[in-house]
Amino acid sequence: MPVTIGVVGPEDLVQRVTAVGTEMSGATLTALPYRHESETVELVESVQADVTAFLFTGIVPYTTATGAGVVDRPAMYLSYDGATLLRVLVELLRLGHDVTRISVDTLQRSELMETLTEAKLPTDHVHVLPYRPGLGSDDIVAFHRAARDRHGARVAITCLGSAYHVLERETHTVRLAPSRFSIRSTLQALVLTTIGREVGDAQVVLGLIELPGADEGLAADVVSFGASLTPLPGDRHLMVTTRGLLDQATAQFTRLPLLDRLAARHPTARIGFGVGRTAAEAESLARRALNRAASVGAAAGVVAMADDVDIVIEPSGAAGPPAEPGAESVPLLARRAGLNTQTLTRLRDLVRERPDGLTAHDVAVHLAVQQRTARRILKRLERAGGATPLGSRQHGGTGRPPTVYRVHL
Repeated sequence: MPVTIGVVGPEDLVQRVTAVGTEMSGATLTALPYRHESETVELVESVQADVTAFLFTGIVPYTTATGAGVVDRPAMYLSYDGATLLRVLVELLRLGHDVTRISVDTLQRSELMETLTEAKLPTDHVHVLPYRPGLGSDDIVAFHRAARDRHGARVAITCLGSAYHVLERETHTVRLAPSRFSIRSTLQALVLTTIGREVGDAQVVLGLIELPGADEGLAADVVSFGASLTPLPGDRHLMVTTRGLLDQATAQFTRLPLLDRLAARHPTARIGFGVGRTAAEAESLARRALNRAASVGAAAGVVAMADDVDIVIEPSGAAGPPAEPGAESVPLLARRAGLNTQTLTRLRDLVRERPDGLTAHDVAVHLAVQQRTARRILKRLERAGGATPLGSRQHGGTGRPPTVYRVHL
């Protein structure tokens, strides 16, 4: 299966990664360079349809993108290992620089000190700024200036290109670049992770359909699942498909048009899907799902998974407006979205106050979280079928207008 990896970072590092990556098989690399790390989010959003995974050239663009909630597929970043730092120190020594008085950003202090100690270099005058979420170019530049002015650091070693371009005019500055070993090993790990995820989409799905009689239109109805259909004794039918196709046909287990059509033609219609790693496991889960559907009502669909999760899908044409979520629906949506049940319960109160839609700012204020966290919550709900983007809202000023979501809680 083809894997397309988008390489995100400054142009020179992106070129270095793609050059090393061309020596490997198993993936196609797409260069996605930016001029400044602040462009990361917009760049990632613009290529979602073109890549199956992302490789970031450092932790800063990686956390920027993941924090904004725009990464919904496998993603990794290149680490700067001890070999990378030792190579820089050897070059500095060759040029006559004092490597005992340095300032280093982004790397973990413990790893840095261990590397220097193993190289038998003193660490008394080494200053380190470990990376933390939200750390930006201005913070890194200020750290190196303080290390130079207050503590006598002679060399600044930075992992961020934008900081390097400022500091190189003021002091001797070295920019760390990932080693070939780091690039190769990270690419290999990312390819394996991506393939593993796609294999998950190919899990076996068996569906058991129970009707009170014959149905001539059933074969045409299951075309959207890409499924084969086999009649069974007792007015039951067996359909075989995959997890990926089931996700698509049910909008990630949120609606089931097949059930709607069958419920319109029969007094009872029940469907049980089993999602398993093997046909035997999927069959057992499908039987469990069908029994659960019978206990729900005259028309119901249930998706059963190996981790004891049963997702109930009722006909969308049920009488009256949608019922308010109960104690079961909120946990199920929380599980699909990867969110805390308490978060969704609190968010439901906000939905009642703002029936016309919510923005990330509304959610951030209500939940007392950062706006990027609120955007991530809304994105996860959208992917799980719990939120629908309605458009944008502009209140004047500059910048991109915020997206308005209708949240289904």
